[in-house]
Amino acid sequence: MEKKILGFAIAIGLLAIILGAFGAHGLKKFLTTEQLASFETGVRYQMYHALFLLFVSQFQSLAVKDKMIVFYLAAFGVLLFSGSIYVLATSSITGIKSKLLGPITPIGGLLMITSWAYLLYVVLLKNGN
Repeated sequence: MEKKILGFAIAIGLLAIILGAFGAHGLKKFLTTEQLASFETGVRYQMYHALFLLFVSQFQSLAVKDKMIVFYLAAFGVLLFSGSIYVLATSSITGIKSKLLGPITPIGGLLMITSWAYLLYVVLLKNGN
């Protein structure tokens, strides 16, 4: 499980760097300042959670089952949160109709929050330390 979490964390971290550079250099001419700021928010939270999952993958006192729960919450959270922000922010140039994606963003955010809350629960309460 640790290798799966580590691989995913590295992949989304790498993708965050690529998307951040693309946003800063490639999209600057095509998006408004507000759209770029939104895109950058998606990149920032994706990177935060890449680092979070790197930490989780190496956290030795965390049971595999708990790592799995944190991983899936964070992974789906990033995919929904950052993914929907990328589509929403670039909809003016991609032509993708994004009305249905609006509610997806907060669901992704809630999953990311839940991943952190679950880790807090495990560390402070479940493990009894």
